[in-house]
Amino acid sequence: MPVTIFNSQDTFYKTPFGAVRAGETVAFTLTVPVEFGCTTPYLLFNRDGEQPSLFPLQKQYFRNGMDVFSTTIQPQEPGLYFYYFDLYTGYRKLYAGQLGEAYVTTGDGEAWQLTVYEKDFQTPSHLRGGVIYQIFPDRFFESSPHATMPYADRIYRPDKRSEPYFWPNEQHEGYLNMDYYGGDLPGIRKKLTYLASLGVTCIYLNPIFEAHANHRYNTADYRKVDPVLGTNEDFAELCRAAKARGIDVVLDGVFSHTGSDSVYFNREGRYASFGAWQGPGSPYRRWYDFSPNYPHGYRCWWGFETLPEVNEEDRSYREFICGEGGVIDYWLGLGASGFRLDVADELPDDFIEEIRRAVKRHGSEKYLLGEVWEDATNKWSYGRRRTYLLGKGLDAVMNYPFKDATLAFVKGGDARTAAHDIMRICEHYPAPALHVLMNFMSTHDTVRAITAIAGESCEGRDRYWQSARRLTPEQYENGRRLMTLAYAMIFTLPGIPSIYYGDEIGMQGYKDPFNRAFFDWESREMRIRPVLQNLAALRKSCPAFADGTLAVTQAQGGVLCYERRAEAAVAAVCINRTEQQVRTVLLGRTVEVQPCSFAVVTDPE
Repeated sequence: MPVTIFNSQDTFYKTPFGAVRAGETVAFTLTVPVEFGCTTPYLLFNRDGEQPSLFPLQKQYFRNGMDVFSTTIQPQEPGLYFYYFDLYTGYRKLYAGQLGEAYVTTGDGEAWQLTVYEKDFQTPSHLRGGVIYQIFPDRFFESSPHATMPYADRIYRPDKRSEPYFWPNEQHEGYLNMDYYGGDLPGIRKKLTYLASLGVTCIYLNPIFEAHANHRYNTADYRKVDPVLGTNEDFAELCRAAKARGIDVVLDGVFSHTGSDSVYFNREGRYASFGAWQGPGSPYRRWYDFSPNYPHGYRCWWGFETLPEVNEEDRSYREFICGEGGVIDYWLGLGASGFRLDVADELPDDFIEEIRRAVKRHGSEKYLLGEVWEDATNKWSYGRRRTYLLGKGLDAVMNYPFKDATLAFVKGGDARTAAHDIMRICEHYPAPALHVLMNFMSTHDTVRAITAIAGESCEGRDRYWQSARRLTPEQYENGRRLMTLAYAMIFTLPGIPSIYYGDEIGMQGYKDPFNRAFFDWESREMRIRPVLQNLAALRKSCPAFADGTLAVTQAQGGVLCYERRAEAAVAAVCINRTEQQVRTVLLGRTVEVQPCSFAVVTDPE
């Protein structure tokens, strides 16, 4: 059996676990086989982009054929740091392997990461232990049929069970997202009792501001609810009614671009405003970058001419969004509990920090979430390392790495690989951020969970292929069982589980727009929702799921077991993806876990 020289995830070898606050002492311990002949190993520790400093480890004692060495450091500045060890014997170096374990090499390898964050970094504590429910507003519930649409170019879809339009327009320039099913804010308010029954404590709404596409990511007016959804007062009333049930409402903030069809750009001439498109005299002209060097004469988001990019460095734009009485103040004043920042990668760090200050003016419990698809602590984008989670920017991010690890595991991946990917995030992320991550299996940007698990891959397939595909009864049953396991994982891992509207009734769908169908309120699927309700109740009853530490206790083949420990409680979880019954021990109790099932044991500590 190989000996352990160092393991960054074991607090015998590194204390404390994971990321640390600036100025906090970090202790490192090595247990080196005596036959290595090592007298003074060194810790090589560096801030990102800088040369490493050497810290000698002092011998403490000898035990069981191992020399035990240790040292401490105290990084003072927030930032991203890396470290490895050099034994200075036979050119042996220690680098990071799976699950934090060291491997010995004479060459180079991957260094361990240490995230150091601001001393005063805090995130909304009341969100911990809760459940998020994501709603694509046009597709959830219509309070009453719409007699007309507010604009002539919008198409009303009275048949709620019909498929979203996906074919090109008459000019074959792509589909325009102009079909509306009529879901609205009063409709969401009418369904608050339903959401509360699921254990929901926070609603995340995709964009609600006026915009001329059903997804509303092409903002037309930042201070107005889209008229199909209702009025600004309808939003305030939704927030009041939700708050009475202990539910927060978080808005989608799209601040990297606007619509070309907007008050601010006004290329289509829909508005009476003197938009940036109208000429240099526009008060909004400096918000955009006009140049004949661009294909459309101005900088666009990913080349889409209907999405002119905003110059986030412009002071007037920042004041409009973040200033006193600005967009953030306005909506938080109406009752919103925070914002999710769309495409956070494309927002400058100092702009995100300014948004944070604006949000937190309304209280430390307001939530600032970011859309980041990778590890947010070491993300490199637009020529720089990002500082999202160091304490001055985001509270947390959408947890795509957990989604990827969980889906890969339930679809047949190895438990050890899943454990490694999950623990890597836990090790890298500051604890205040880790406990309020948005954990999900589906969103408006991804294939629906049940389809992703049980359906064919849609990579390289066009929308006609995606439209024609539905799961067979056998595929659906397999997907339902495995999706239940996936949700059991995200409900019991660090972070806040998020249900994408309709997942609880097994809604299917490939990519946009098929993942955005209208909620099937007549669905006969009654097996998934009770599981989610029970998981939500479990989270509420056991504090370990709110902010407990995570330790993997078994990861082999199709079986993954882990423990969550907090001061007042402890919980143990076994996920059995296999088709065989598994016997395991959870908190000292022998438990039989049925095929394709899970078990949870909780105890007061």
